[in-house]
This record gives sequence, structure tokens and C-alpha cells, in this order.
Amino acid sequence: MDKPASTRQLKVARELQRDLSEIIRSKGMAFFGGCMVTVSEVRISPDLSIAKVFVSIFPSAGAPQAMQTLEENKRALRGELGRKVASQLRIVPELDFFLDTTLDYAEHIEELLKK
Repeated sequence: MDKPASTRQLKVARELQRDLSEIIRSKGMAFFGGCMVTVSEVRISPDLSIAKVFVSIFPSAGAPQAMQTLEENKRALRGELGRKVASQLRIVPELDFFLDTTLDYAEHIEELLKK
């Protein structure tokens, strides 16, 4: 079982989520093939070296291309993030992107309940 996140981890994760959201929003939808990409959650390792970034993508049909774009631009995004958090963090965490399918799952359940 995972240890609960410390207060510092939670604060850093919230800050990273806010900053990454801003960076991704500044890229625009065209950068992601017309998809809207939203950072839904960030979880950070206890040593603050790895950040798991969960993103929601709308429309979900464009998710594979948008995820590929995120992966291909991971270093540049980390560099921009580093400039934003340089005064708060000694090291900028490695970014690992994951698709957040919570909305798709909720939509699926809703459809099943309508039947």
C-alpha cells in the first residue's frame, strides 16, 4: 500500500498542476491537433524527482495524437516548467504523462444507466 502524500508533496503537486496547466493552455489547441488538454491531477514522488501528470483530452478521439505530442515535447515542457519553478524547487521533476479516463468512464456509466 502506498504511503499517503506529505503536505510538501501535495503543495508541490498543486503548484506543478497550476504551472503545467498554464504552459499547456499557452500552447493552444492547434498544438494538440485541435484537442483541449487539461491537467486534471499531478502526483509527485516523495523525493520530488518524478511527477505523474494526468491529463484529460477532449474530444477523446484525439487522445492518442495529443498524448504523442505531449511525449514528444516532454523535454521542452519540463524546461518551461523549470523556468517557472526555479525559485521554489532545486530540481525540476521528470514528467510522466498519463491519460485520465475518468470523464469517459463516467460518461459510459451514464449511458448504461439510461438503458
